[in-house]
Amino acid sequence: MAKTREIKGRIRAVGNIQRITRTMQMIATARFQAASGRVAASRPFSRKIGELVAEVSSSTGGVDHPLLRAPSPPRKRHLLLVLSSNRGLCGAYNANVLRTTFNQIRAWRRAGEACDIEVVGKKGMATMRFTSTPVARFLGHFGDKPPYNQVEHLADEYMQWFEQGHYDSVRVAYMSFIGSSRQVPEVLQLLPAEAPVEPQGQAAAPGEPAGAGRGGLMPVEYDFSPEPRRLLDELLPMTVRVRLFQCFNEAVVSEHVARMVAMKAATDAAKKLGRNLTLRYNRARQAAITTELTEIVSGAASVG
Repeated sequence: MAKTREIKGRIRAVGNIQRITRTMQMIATARFQAASGRVAASRPFSRKIGELVAEVSSSTGGVDHPLLRAPSPPRKRHLLLVLSSNRGLCGAYNANVLRTTFNQIRAWRRAGEACDIEVVGKKGMATMRFTSTPVARFLGHFGDKPPYNQVEHLADEYMQWFEQGHYDSVRVAYMSFIGSSRQVPEVLQLLPAEAPVEPQGQAAAPGEPAGAGRGGLMPVEYDFSPEPRRLLDELLPMTVRVRLFQCFNEAVVSEHVARMVAMKAATDAAKKLGRNLTLRYNRARQAAITTELTEIVSGAASVG
């Protein structure tokens, strides 16, 4: 009887865990849908501003901007921003981001270069403490919905430090959101900004003039006001801010996807364990009933 009571208690505990994990899965699904909408809304703007920078830079005859070149001579020092989560129960999300982070740190050390590390998220900070990795700054004010003005302020700080020659590069380690079934950890170079490439039109259709772009139109010469250099002074910093904001958004939506998948797996495992425990409980109860009947029959036979 004691064994059946123990199994029944475990069945209740597993049922409670299953209800909790199912609730967390539903919450993660709702948050993922909202976050994926923000990522989808910001991607066209990020892509379009890159195309605009390429159009403007192509008219300058060569781009020379402080945000596009590393300090000379090089400082052999880099800044790495790590985007991790504040909460756990999201599978291997933080482990993958931090593994990519440490690979980058080791690559710099092998090259004889130093780095300053800034961390977003409590899980990343806990790992840095556990591994005794020095952290220059912990940015704990970013939540599930990082506001643009806070990200903009952080990007402005990075651009100021880079222009002053404190770092050879500024990079971001985060989880890139490819789709709901694929997220890839990567280290994105934020500064120096990659030199914009002049956008290429689609190939000309048969019978169209050589060099015709999309829709059969010839390349257009633009007149800019103000001059392209002044436009780049505005557009390049905006590009850096938008790219950093996109990194934050993709990290958040990837975290929700990882938690949604992990909680679904936990719910399925709890459900399977509950079925197995129920089967064990039924067998134990049947064995107890059989034992009692055997004792009663044996007692009656001995008396008779």
